[in-house]
Amino acid sequence: MLRKLTRFIKEEEGVTMVEYALILALVAIVAIGAWTTLGESIKAKLMTAGGAVEAAGSGG
Repeated sequence: MLRKLTRFIKEEEGVTMVEYALILALVAIVAIGAWTTLGESIKAKLMTAGGAVEAAGSGG
């Protein structure tokens, strides 16, 4: 059992995987925060742009 634990601690592949998982989690948290903060603003601007395109298409 101790030998397996020592091998696990020395193994770098597991450490790299944990680092990538932490980076991915951090990126996901930042993306969710940005989406929550900017979502309504972006939605309003897209609705305005869509209305302008619709008005231009109908000749108004």
